[in-house]
Amino acid sequence: MGHIVISGLNKQFVNRRKARREDDSDDPFGQTVPVLEDINIEIEDGEMVCFLGPSGCGKSTLMRIVAGFDRQSSGSVMIDGKEITGPSSDNIFVFQHSGLLPWMTVSQNVELGIRHMEDKHEKCAKIQEYIEMVELEGFEDHYPHQLSGGMLRRAELARALVINPDILIMDEPFSGLDFLTHMKLREEVVNMHQFLGKTILIVTHDIDDALVMGDRVIVFSRRPSQIKLNRKLDFPHPRNFFKKDTELAKLRDELFFMLGVNYAV
Repeated sequence: MGHIVISGLNKQFVNRRKARREDDSDDPFGQTVPVLEDINIEIEDGEMVCFLGPSGCGKSTLMRIVAGFDRQSSGSVMIDGKEITGPSSDNIFVFQHSGLLPWMTVSQNVELGIRHMEDKHEKCAKIQEYIEMVELEGFEDHYPHQLSGGMLRRAELARALVINPDILIMDEPFSGLDFLTHMKLREEVVNMHQFLGKTILIVTHDIDDALVMGDRVIVFSRRPSQIKLNRKLDFPHPRNFFKKDTELAKLRDELFFMLGVNYAV
């Protein structure tokens, strides 16, 4: 289960950063700064939803609220009819920067989420199953510093998925990767979503990622953020060729313009 209903959500914070010069900050020290304003979203169980918007608009803040790491100022977040009041193993957050523990091997990192499983044979089989799912077999005993950027992301995916969460939240999952690794990992996430059917929320700045991967794309405005676009993507997978699908190409151009770029490259 992974049905999410966000209703009338608002988020403000108090600016605690003192400006070095009078004109160094738009938000004076101590002033309440609105970040998210009247956000209303319903996400169906099993949807992959990609969130786009300018830097600093509050996309990651919203994801932390959904994951239970932060609290909204007002409004509600309901998952399967229950209000979110804190973190849960049903809702796993894969952070933008590697969260693997450096003193543990790949297998040991993946084991963290199921460390309390009593049947050791079943536990080992489950760990190996998810390591193989992300194509890291042969690297079970490697430490994070021995892995490439793409392999680190795969290991984090395995650690998140082995728990069998209802919802997987990914914040800029492909940032810092080389182009080919980015493309390969993007394809793997799409394949895993189709195979596992989990609800997946992805924060990204890459319009092509959103259009290639998502069942739905949501675009935020600048701060205080409101929803500019909430569009279901009824295009079949794979969506690799924008030039061959004129409707998808038109939407791509629309998103570039909406985000302040007058032409798509």
